[in-house]
Amino acid sequence: MDFNEMDVETIWQDGSFVDWDDATVHVLTHGLHYGTGVFEGVRCYDTQNGPAIFRWDEHLERLYQSAQPYDMEIPYTREELTEATLELLRREQLESCYIRPVAFYGYGSLGVSPGDNPVDVAIAAWPWGAYLGEEALTNGVEVMISSWRKHASSQIPTNAKTTGLYVNSLLAGEEARRNGYTEAIVLNKEGNVAEGPGENIFMIRDGEIYTPGLSESILDGITRDTVIELAQDRGYTVHDRATISRGELNTADELFFSGTAAEVTPIRKVDNVVIGDGGRGPVTEELQQAFFDLINRETDAHAEWFSYV
Repeated sequence: MDFNEMDVETIWQDGSFVDWDDATVHVLTHGLHYGTGVFEGVRCYDTQNGPAIFRWDEHLERLYQSAQPYDMEIPYTREELTEATLELLRREQLESCYIRPVAFYGYGSLGVSPGDNPVDVAIAAWPWGAYLGEEALTNGVEVMISSWRKHASSQIPTNAKTTGLYVNSLLAGEEARRNGYTEAIVLNKEGNVAEGPGENIFMIRDGEIYTPGLSESILDGITRDTVIELAQDRGYTVHDRATISRGELNTADELFFSGTAAEVTPIRKVDNVVIGDGGRGPVTEELQQAFFDLINRETDAHAEWFSYV
Protein backbone atom coordinates (compact mmCIF):
# COMPACT_ATOMS: atom_id res chain seq x y z
CA MET A 1 0.00 0.00 0.00
CA ASP A 2 1.55 3.23 -1.22
CA PHE A 3 0.10 6.48 0.08
CA ASN A 4 1.22 8.25 -3.09
CA GLU A 5 -1.08 6.06 -5.13
CA MET A 6 -4.20 6.86 -3.13
CA ASP A 7 -6.86 9.38 -3.99
CA VAL A 8 -7.36 10.53 -0.38
CA GLU A 9 -7.05 14.21 0.38
CA THR A 10 -8.11 14.78 3.99
CA ILE A 11 -7.19 13.81 7.55
CA TRP A 12 -9.02 14.82 10.70
CA GLN A 13 -6.48 16.28 13.13
CA ASP A 14 -7.17 17.86 16.52
CA GLY A 15 -10.70 18.94 15.70
CA SER A 16 -10.26 20.08 12.10
CA PHE A 17 -10.21 18.55 8.64
CA VAL A 18 -6.84 19.30 7.06
CA ASP A 19 -5.19 18.49 3.76
CA TRP A 20 -3.37 15.15 3.77
CA ASP A 21 0.05 16.78 3.24
CA ASP A 22 -0.55 19.31 6.04
CA ALA A 23 -1.28 16.73 8.75
CA THR A 24 2.14 17.07 10.40
CA VAL A 25 3.68 17.17 13.89
CA HIS A 26 6.80 18.73 15.39
CA VAL A 27 10.01 16.64 15.27
CA LEU A 28 10.23 16.94 19.09
CA THR A 29 6.80 15.41 19.61
CA HIS A 30 6.89 13.23 22.72
CA GLY A 31 5.18 10.30 21.01
CA LEU A 32 7.82 10.24 18.27
CA HIS A 33 10.67 9.91 20.77
CA TYR A 34 9.11 7.57 23.33
CA GLY A 35 6.29 5.74 21.56
CA THR A 36 3.69 7.28 23.86
CA GLY A 37 0.68 6.88 21.63
CA VAL A 38 -2.32 4.58 21.31
CA PHE A 39 -4.16 3.67 18.15
CA GLU A 40 -6.75 1.48 16.50
CA GLY A 41 -7.15 -0.19 13.15
CA VAL A 42 -10.75 -0.41 11.98
CA ARG A 43 -12.34 -1.47 8.72
CA CYS A 44 -15.27 -0.01 6.87
CA TYR A 45 -16.91 -2.47 4.48
CA ASP A 46 -19.01 -1.76 1.41
CA THR A 47 -21.88 -4.01 2.42
CA GLN A 48 -24.99 -4.78 0.42
CA ASN A 49 -26.75 -2.36 2.79
CA GLY A 50 -24.22 0.42 2.22
CA PRO A 51 -20.83 1.35 3.73
CA ALA A 52 -20.56 0.32 7.38
CA ILE A 53 -17.79 0.49 9.98
CA PHE A 54 -17.30 -2.89 11.62
CA ARG A 55 -17.42 -2.94 15.44
CA TRP A 56 -16.56 0.75 15.73
CA ASP A 57 -17.85 1.03 19.30
CA GLU A 58 -15.59 -1.78 20.50
CA HIS A 59 -12.56 -0.30 18.75
CA LEU A 60 -13.28 3.12 20.18
CA GLU A 61 -13.69 1.71 23.67
CA ARG A 62 -10.34 -0.06 23.37
CA LEU A 63 -8.70 3.19 22.27
CA TYR A 64 -9.78 4.89 25.49
CA GLN A 65 -8.85 1.85 27.57
CA SER A 66 -5.40 1.74 25.96
CA ALA A 67 -4.83 5.35 27.00
CA GLN A 68 -5.54 4.69 30.68
CA PRO A 69 -2.25 3.04 31.72
CA TYR A 70 -0.39 6.07 30.33
CA ASP A 71 -2.55 8.63 32.18
CA MET A 72 -3.52 9.92 28.75
CA GLU A 73 -6.79 11.81 28.65
CA ILE A 74 -8.14 11.88 25.11
CA PRO A 75 -9.56 15.40 24.78
CA TYR A 76 -12.55 14.37 22.66
CA THR A 77 -15.65 12.40 23.51
CA ARG A 78 -16.54 9.14 21.85
CA GLU A 79 -19.38 10.93 20.10
CA GLU A 80 -17.02 13.58 18.70
CA LEU A 81 -14.58 10.99 17.35
CA THR A 82 -17.44 8.99 15.86
CA GLU A 83 -18.89 11.98 14.04
CA ALA A 84 -15.42 13.05 12.85
CA THR A 85 -14.83 9.58 11.42
CA LEU A 86 -18.19 9.38 9.68
CA GLU A 87 -17.74 12.85 8.20
CA LEU A 88 -14.23 11.97 7.02
CA LEU A 89 -15.55 8.93 5.14
CA ARG A 90 -18.35 10.98 3.63
CA ARG A 91 -15.98 13.73 2.49
CA GLU A 92 -13.63 11.26 0.85
CA GLN A 93 -16.50 9.11 -0.47
CA LEU A 94 -14.81 6.03 0.97
CA GLU A 95 -16.98 2.92 0.93
CA SER A 96 -14.43 0.22 1.72
CA CYS A 97 -11.40 1.37 3.67
CA TYR A 98 -9.11 1.08 6.67
CA ILE A 99 -9.48 3.64 9.46
CA ARG A 100 -6.63 4.66 11.77
CA PRO A 101 -7.46 6.72 14.88
CA VAL A 102 -4.35 7.65 16.88
CA ALA A 103 -3.81 9.66 20.08
CA PHE A 104 -0.36 10.58 21.35
CA TYR A 105 1.52 12.92 23.66
CA GLY A 106 2.47 15.92 21.57
CA TYR A 107 5.05 18.69 21.55
CA GLY A 108 6.14 20.23 24.85
CA SER A 109 8.48 18.79 27.44
CA LEU A 110 10.92 16.21 26.08
CA GLY A 111 11.62 14.49 29.37
CA VAL A 112 10.48 10.90 29.63
CA SER A 113 7.55 12.13 31.70
CA PRO A 114 5.04 13.78 29.33
CA GLY A 115 4.16 16.30 32.02
CA ASP A 116 1.66 18.81 30.66
CA ASN A 117 2.21 17.92 27.00
CA PRO A 118 -1.01 18.08 24.99
CA VAL A 119 -2.65 14.89 23.75
CA ASP A 120 -2.98 15.14 19.98
CA VAL A 121 -5.55 13.09 18.10
CA ALA A 122 -5.84 12.27 14.41
CA ILE A 123 -8.03 10.06 12.25
CA ALA A 124 -7.03 8.92 8.75
CA ALA A 125 -8.73 6.55 6.33
CA TRP A 126 -7.63 5.00 3.06
CA PRO A 127 -8.39 2.02 0.79
CA TRP A 128 -6.53 -1.11 1.90
CA GLY A 129 -7.04 -4.62 0.59
CA ALA A 130 -6.06 -7.96 2.10
CA TYR A 131 -3.18 -7.36 4.53
CA LEU A 132 -1.27 -10.56 3.74
CA GLY A 133 -2.33 -10.68 0.09
CA GLU A 134 -5.53 -11.70 -1.66
CA GLU A 135 -4.17 -15.14 -2.52
CA ALA A 136 -3.36 -15.76 1.14
CA LEU A 137 -7.07 -15.84 1.99
CA THR A 138 -7.42 -18.98 -0.13
CA ASN A 139 -3.96 -20.55 -0.17
CA GLY A 140 -2.75 -19.59 3.29
CA VAL A 141 0.61 -18.21 4.38
CA GLU A 142 3.94 -19.66 5.42
CA VAL A 143 5.17 -18.45 8.80
CA MET A 144 8.15 -18.91 11.07
CA ILE A 145 8.50 -18.91 14.83
CA SER A 146 10.30 -15.67 15.60
CA SER A 147 13.42 -15.56 17.75
CA TRP A 148 11.93 -12.42 19.31
CA ARG A 149 9.60 -12.97 22.27
CA LYS A 150 6.44 -11.09 23.15
CA HIS A 151 6.86 -8.89 26.23
CA ALA A 152 4.91 -9.87 29.33
CA SER A 153 2.05 -7.87 30.79
CA SER A 154 4.13 -7.43 33.96
CA GLN A 155 6.62 -5.44 31.84
CA ILE A 156 4.33 -3.41 29.56
CA PRO A 157 0.52 -3.69 29.36
CA THR A 158 -0.12 -6.14 26.53
CA ASN A 159 -3.82 -5.31 26.23
CA ALA A 160 -3.13 -1.66 25.43
CA LYS A 161 -2.66 -1.03 21.71
CA THR A 162 0.37 1.22 22.11
CA THR A 163 2.35 2.67 19.20
CA GLY A 164 5.80 2.07 20.71
CA LEU A 165 5.13 -1.60 21.39
CA TYR A 166 4.91 -2.36 17.70
CA VAL A 167 8.70 -2.32 17.38
CA ASN A 168 8.34 -5.85 18.78
CA SER A 169 5.99 -6.68 15.92
CA LEU A 170 8.30 -5.04 13.37
CA LEU A 171 11.30 -7.07 14.55
CA ALA A 172 9.40 -10.35 14.37
CA GLY A 173 7.76 -9.65 11.02
CA GLU A 174 10.89 -8.40 9.29
CA GLU A 175 12.89 -11.36 10.59
CA ALA A 176 10.32 -13.66 9.00
CA ARG A 177 10.35 -11.83 5.68
CA ARG A 178 14.16 -11.82 5.54
CA ASN A 179 13.96 -15.59 5.83
CA GLY A 180 11.44 -15.98 3.04
CA TYR A 181 8.24 -16.25 5.09
CA THR A 182 5.12 -14.12 4.87
CA GLU A 183 4.65 -13.60 8.60
CA ALA A 184 5.85 -14.61 12.05
CA ILE A 185 4.44 -16.24 15.15
CA VAL A 186 5.69 -14.79 18.43
CA LEU A 187 6.08 -16.82 21.61
CA ASN A 188 5.66 -15.34 25.08
CA LYS A 189 8.34 -15.32 27.77
CA GLU A 190 7.30 -18.81 28.89
CA GLY A 191 7.85 -20.11 25.37
CA ASN A 192 4.17 -20.68 24.61
CA VAL A 193 2.34 -19.32 21.58
CA ALA A 194 1.21 -15.71 21.95
CA GLU A 195 0.16 -14.28 18.57
CA GLY A 196 1.37 -12.92 15.25
CA PRO A 197 2.99 -9.49 14.93
CA GLY A 198 -0.40 -7.97 14.17
CA GLU A 199 -2.79 -10.91 14.43
CA ASN A 200 -4.25 -13.37 16.89
CA ILE A 201 -3.90 -17.07 16.15
CA PHE A 202 -6.33 -20.01 16.20
CA MET A 203 -5.63 -23.74 16.17
CA ILE A 204 -8.06 -26.53 15.22
CA ARG A 205 -7.51 -30.02 16.60
CA ASP A 206 -10.01 -32.89 16.47
CA GLY A 207 -12.82 -30.53 15.51
CA GLU A 208 -12.34 -28.18 18.46
CA ILE A 209 -10.93 -24.66 18.33
CA TYR A 210 -8.15 -23.26 20.53
CA THR A 211 -6.82 -19.73 20.84
CA PRO A 212 -4.35 -18.33 23.42
CA GLY A 213 -5.97 -16.63 26.40
CA LEU A 214 -5.34 -13.10 27.57
CA SER A 215 -2.86 -14.36 30.18
CA GLU A 216 -0.58 -15.48 27.32
CA SER A 217 0.46 -11.84 26.60
CA ILE A 218 -1.89 -11.28 23.68
CA LEU A 219 -3.94 -8.33 22.55
CA ASP A 220 -7.65 -8.96 23.10
CA GLY A 221 -8.43 -8.77 19.42
CA ILE A 222 -11.85 -7.63 18.25
CA THR A 223 -11.71 -9.88 15.18
CA ARG A 224 -10.63 -12.67 17.55
CA ASP A 225 -13.80 -12.09 19.56
CA THR A 226 -15.83 -12.04 16.34
CA VAL A 227 -14.42 -15.40 15.22
CA ILE A 228 -15.09 -16.93 18.64
CA GLU A 229 -18.73 -15.84 18.50
CA LEU A 230 -19.17 -17.03 14.92
CA ALA A 231 -17.66 -20.43 15.83
CA GLN A 232 -19.90 -20.79 18.88
CA ASP A 233 -22.92 -19.80 16.77
CA ARG A 234 -22.07 -22.82 14.60
CA GLY A 235 -21.79 -25.22 17.50
CA TYR A 236 -18.01 -25.44 17.79
CA THR A 237 -16.32 -25.88 21.14
CA VAL A 238 -13.94 -22.93 21.53
CA HIS A 239 -11.16 -22.95 24.13
CA ASP A 240 -10.47 -19.20 24.32
CA ARG A 241 -8.12 -19.36 27.32
CA ALA A 242 -5.82 -21.97 25.84
CA THR A 243 -2.12 -22.41 26.46
CA ILE A 244 -0.57 -23.66 23.22
CA SER A 245 2.98 -24.96 23.12
CA ARG A 246 5.25 -24.39 20.16
CA GLY A 247 5.24 -28.09 19.33
CA GLU A 248 1.45 -28.26 19.17
CA LEU A 249 1.49 -25.98 16.14
CA ASN A 250 3.26 -28.61 14.06
CA THR A 251 0.63 -31.27 14.80
CA ALA A 252 -2.41 -29.03 14.42
CA ASP A 253 -5.11 -29.98 11.95
CA GLU A 254 -5.51 -26.33 10.96
CA LEU A 255 -4.15 -22.92 11.91
CA PHE A 256 -5.27 -19.43 11.00
CA PHE A 257 -4.66 -15.79 11.84
CA SER A 258 -7.36 -13.29 12.70
CA GLY A 259 -7.18 -9.51 12.80
CA THR A 260 -8.70 -6.31 11.47
CA ALA A 261 -6.08 -6.18 8.71
CA ALA A 262 -5.58 -9.94 8.21
CA GLU A 263 -9.32 -10.76 8.63
CA VAL A 264 -9.27 -14.60 8.59
CA THR A 265 -6.10 -15.89 6.92
CA PRO A 266 -5.11 -19.60 6.87
CA ILE A 267 -1.59 -20.74 7.82
CA ARG A 268 -0.28 -23.54 5.61
CA LYS A 269 3.26 -23.97 6.97
CA VAL A 270 5.11 -23.23 10.22
CA ASP A 271 8.92 -23.35 9.95
CA ASN A 272 8.48 -25.32 6.70
CA VAL A 273 6.33 -27.94 8.47
CA VAL A 274 3.13 -28.47 6.49
CA ILE A 275 -0.03 -27.92 8.56
CA GLY A 276 -2.81 -30.41 7.90
CA ASP A 277 -3.18 -30.90 4.16
CA GLY A 278 -1.12 -27.82 3.38
CA GLY A 279 -4.02 -25.57 2.46
CA ARG A 280 -7.10 -23.92 3.87
CA GLY A 281 -8.73 -26.47 6.16
CA PRO A 282 -12.49 -27.10 6.29
CA VAL A 283 -13.11 -25.42 9.67
CA THR A 284 -11.02 -22.41 8.67
CA GLU A 285 -12.92 -22.17 5.39
CA GLU A 286 -16.28 -22.35 7.17
CA LEU A 287 -15.34 -19.64 9.65
CA GLN A 288 -13.76 -17.48 6.97
CA GLN A 289 -16.91 -17.74 4.87
CA ALA A 290 -19.04 -16.95 7.91
CA PHE A 291 -16.90 -13.87 8.56
CA PHE A 292 -17.17 -12.58 4.99
CA ASP A 293 -20.90 -13.32 4.86
CA LEU A 294 -21.22 -11.28 8.04
CA ILE A 295 -19.22 -8.25 6.92
CA ASN A 296 -20.98 -8.23 3.55
CA ARG A 297 -24.30 -8.30 5.45
CA GLU A 298 -25.44 -11.44 3.66
CA THR A 299 -26.78 -12.49 7.04
CA ASP A 300 -28.83 -10.56 9.57
CA ALA A 301 -26.74 -11.80 12.49
CA HIS A 302 -24.97 -9.35 14.81
CA ALA A 303 -26.48 -6.24 13.25
CA GLU A 304 -25.33 -4.28 16.32
CA TRP A 305 -21.73 -4.60 15.13
CA PHE A 306 -22.25 -2.26 12.16
CA SER A 307 -22.24 1.55 12.10
CA TYR A 308 -23.52 2.74 8.74
CA VAL A 309 -21.91 5.74 7.10
